[in-house]
Amino acid sequence: MTMKRQDVTNTTNDEDQQLIKKQKVIETSSCPYLDTVNRHVLDFDFEKCCSVSLSNLNVYACLVCGKYFQGRGHKSHAYTHSLEAGHHVFINLRSEKVYCLPDGYEIIDPSLDDIRHVLNPRFNTDQVLQLDKNPQWSRAFDGSQYYLPGLVGLNNIKESDFVNVVIQSLMRVTPFRNFFLIPENYKDCKSILVHRFGELTRKIWHAKNFKGHVSPHEFLQAVMKASRSRFRIGVQSDPVEFMSWLLNTIQADLKSNSRIRNNNIVHQCFQGEFEVLKDDADASRMPFLMLGLDLPAPPLCNDTIPQVSLFNIFKKFDGETVSEVARVRYRVTRLPRHLILHMRRFTKNDFFVEKNPTIVNFPVKNLELKDYIPLLATSNKYDLVANIVHDGKPGEGSYRVFVRCKSEEVWYEMQDLRVAETLPEMVGISEAYMQIYEKQQ
Repeated sequence: MTMKRQDVTNTTNDEDQQLIKKQKVIETSSCPYLDTVNRHVLDFDFEKCCSVSLSNLNVYACLVCGKYFQGRGHKSHAYTHSLEAGHHVFINLRSEKVYCLPDGYEIIDPSLDDIRHVLNPRFNTDQVLQLDKNPQWSRAFDGSQYYLPGLVGLNNIKESDFVNVVIQSLMRVTPFRNFFLIPENYKDCKSILVHRFGELTRKIWHAKNFKGHVSPHEFLQAVMKASRSRFRIGVQSDPVEFMSWLLNTIQADLKSNSRIRNNNIVHQCFQGEFEVLKDDADASRMPFLMLGLDLPAPPLCNDTIPQVSLFNIFKKFDGETVSEVARVRYRVTRLPRHLILHMRRFTKNDFFVEKNPTIVNFPVKNLELKDYIPLLATSNKYDLVANIVHDGKPGEGSYRVFVRCKSEEVWYEMQDLRVAETLPEMVGISEAYMQIYEKQQ
């Protein structure tokens, strides 16, 4: 079966190369089939494989029914589909060229540019710099939904909410987002994960989508492969573990490229440093991308909801508080531009997982870390940009995230496809699990 599929692939590629040599080009006015293009059925979020051969080589999308087919030579699946279904307009998913089949000529027409931009959204530097300055509401092609670019819902593909909240949080980190909006920044990187994350970022921020939501399917496929199925579709996982894995993997993949090795965007945004202090040893310095904060044990018998201030649990890193577990002290020596905090809500033993329901009281704006860390001599004020929350029982439940829209200075609550404006006061009364703070400029 595999050999037969490979033969078809080779034949299709050879025929396509012959077609290219004698290809005709026709203007729109001469193509009678452009009015059959149906934008309502076009969806470029899924894996770009032929629906018949399952090959990802030389794949075309039928612009009439939306299905994917391989090749356009006389023995190809796209050619056969054009004859059997009477569908004639196809776009190559890599080159973005549009052809009429079975005739085989290329269609040149600017009316098809919107399809190309949905297939592969494009941003220039000026557009990227304007994203957080002026809110530009857009309308989906079918007219059923208005959306704000950057605040679009994500499909939950079988227990993938832990991925969705991490993606939505990272979209609030402006320099990280801007880096991935311009593919030239990482064009020489060989990592499929890096490129899929970039594609997803551009789709989330695209202002002319055919629909008001995005499916992270191709990104999830890349995650499964890169993590060797540690994170996979259909299995609920921890967003803290996923965030840590994703940032470290992207960081390593970008480091492998000599051109961007010394300009790593993960370092620039998230990397800080702390000292580990022991009474009987010299201090050792360690880099971090995330700080874990320990919650106090909740009272066994109390009808009130336990609460603690962020100031109290941040004392772990003041250089004086002794860790109960390791009997060492931690002191932050360098803060990152974007600070990721993780509240340790879950504890595991041999029998079950327990969840700490303690509410952490934290400021949404003007978090002054100089008050938390005595070593810091200058002001270090941070504003919250994302707050991930876990609802439900440990090992079950679901995740949602509160994000700040910078262009509007409005907070939104996001849970998979659901996007709703909310009050800043609602952000602070939830069971915060992971947060991203941004240093004020």
